[in-house]
Amino acid sequence: MIDLSTPVSEAAVRALKVGDEVTISGTIFTGRDAVHKYLHEGGQLPPGVSFRGGVLYHCGPVIIKDEQGNWKCVAAGPTTSIREEPYQWQVIRDFGLRGVIGKGGMGERTVEACKHHGCVYLHAVGGAAQVLADCIKRVPNVYFMEQFGAPEAIWEFQVVSFPAVVTIDAAGNSLHKEVLAASQAELAKYV
Repeated sequence: MIDLSTPVSEAAVRALKVGDEVTISGTIFTGRDAVHKYLHEGGQLPPGVSFRGGVLYHCGPVIIKDEQGNWKCVAAGPTTSIREEPYQWQVIRDFGLRGVIGKGGMGERTVEACKHHGCVYLHAVGGAAQVLADCIKRVPNVYFMEQFGAPEAIWEFQVVSFPAVVTIDAAGNSLHKEVLAASQAELAKYV
């Protein structure tokens, strides 16, 4: 298990390889379809918010307010990442991301952006939303709530030991491409 803390250095990211298991501690932000499209079209992050050296999580969390009026995350499972493929490469390039967490993998433009800009794609376990929420110790802020609504807003999470697996590394290797090729080769035996 490799421990990463945000902000993550380019050197730390470039040392990761497909298959490495990591835990992330520090600040991560959520971002789904509306945020990616907004940033792709020239939108800016709120004042004081930076993704540089950061990790963006494809997640529409379930958030409640506790008795003291603080945000509390009760479910934080990954959403399918490929929906962000038209935008992800540019968000990596323009905002200095070092990691993207999601499920299902990404396409070739994102693989190339990871390689060129020093970023990795991290697979989080689908179906483990409550377990992953336990790693979120605090929810300090939410941005674009009025503009995009709760699932699509940018949530700021303070996480401790958030688990993920590197499935696209900064050398351009993709476990998703390897699995697809192996599956197609196996299927060809029966066609």
